[in-house]
Amino acid sequence: MISIANPAEMLALGQAISRHVKPGDLILINGPLGAGKTVLAQGIGLGLGISDVTSPTFVISRIHKAALPLIHVDAYRLLDTSNPNLFIDDLDLDLENSVTVIEWGGAESARLSEDRLEITIDRTEDIRTVEIKTVGSRWSGFSL
Repeated sequence: MISIANPAEMLALGQAISRHVKPGDLILINGPLGAGKTVLAQGIGLGLGISDVTSPTFVISRIHKAALPLIHVDAYRLLDTSNPNLFIDDLDLDLENSVTVIEWGGAESARLSEDRLEITIDRTEDIRTVEIKTVGSRWSGFSL
């Protein structure tokens, strides 16, 4: 568990994670509204040289072009649909050549890759706690 006291620390965590990513990586970020999911995604973007990462809540996904492109998805609006798998597939994500970060990424997003980071942010207290779970051989031995 990682303790995060403020948005600057969440941004720094994202930048630290970005130093480990490569094309084809999938990162799922979960937590309640206001937990810092987008700030973490912004930190990953900053680490990739992308300074304009904003929440894609209303457009669902954004592609940020860079040496290593970042696809940022907010699946929140898909959660209440009858078939979120179908909508995730309709996004036609270029998973192989980009780093893909999905906020509110549940089982429908996890099936996109056998190798992924699953990040959970808890904000039940003033200090947020972040748990990073590695899934698959790609992330074996990962540590910050």
